[in-house]
Amino acid sequence: MIYSMTGFARVQTKADWGSAVWEIRSVNQRYLETHYRLPEQFRSLEPMLRERFRKRLQRGKVECALRISFNEANQGALTFQPALAQQLIEAAKQVQQAGADGSINPADILRWPGVIATQEADVDEMQKVMMDAFDEALTQFLAARQSEGESMAALIEQRLDGILTEVDKVSEQMPAVLEWQKDRIRTRFEEAQVTLEDTRVEQEMVLLAQKTDVAEELDRLKSHIKETQKIMKKGGAIGRRLDFMMQEFNREANTLGSKSINREVTQSAVEIKVLIEQMREQIQNIE
Repeated sequence: MIYSMTGFARVQTKADWGSAVWEIRSVNQRYLETHYRLPEQFRSLEPMLRERFRKRLQRGKVECALRISFNEANQGALTFQPALAQQLIEAAKQVQQAGADGSINPADILRWPGVIATQEADVDEMQKVMMDAFDEALTQFLAARQSEGESMAALIEQRLDGILTEVDKVSEQMPAVLEWQKDRIRTRFEEAQVTLEDTRVEQEMVLLAQKTDVAEELDRLKSHIKETQKIMKKGGAIGRRLDFMMQEFNREANTLGSKSINREVTQSAVEIKVLIEQMREQIQNIE
């Protein structure tokens, strides 16, 4: 499988205590970089999330966010601590006896930490529910990256076919191009009224053939096409290898362009470079 480095997934889960929403998104990056936005009381989940990402991803800048909405109707019954309240009242009376002004306000007593408390939800159960939802979000996230990766692979295959078409076109033209160039040289000699020995003419032809021979470049381009298809068929984290192949493609395309001796070959060389650049842009987003 080929995976894109860009993707998005959103999963919501509901329980008695409320609801939780996971959002995972990523963009291209040279290596794996993860960022988390979690409620403070669930920061302990971060190591588990980081490990899950590390096992499933190779590259990309990933942002993972968790939003929780608690259901106020299910916060649990209020619990009153009368012993603590009585201690506060006795302490307040002692302060009054010491000369302090003011009366004891029951509301102030109730607001004191610990006097009134709500029954906390089962944190372990909440974490289990949220991690199950995260696993679902991660699965959807990977599926989105895979779907986009397959689309990119199809585009790259089209460009490879385009390069092969241009290579075959140049190969078919080369015998006629070389013959045309030889006739051109003979015509120039005749116009200049220069008489050369047959041996000298043959030497000039050999030098010309060496300078304009692009057979090696065409063979290498075909070899690069086969190697790129092999890499893509293997799948996995292939972005860096494909990027290296684009450098090799460019090297041969530049040499082919420098040896072009007619308009058709030059056009093919330019078209090959355009196709390589289009592939390179897609490969920048492949994991």
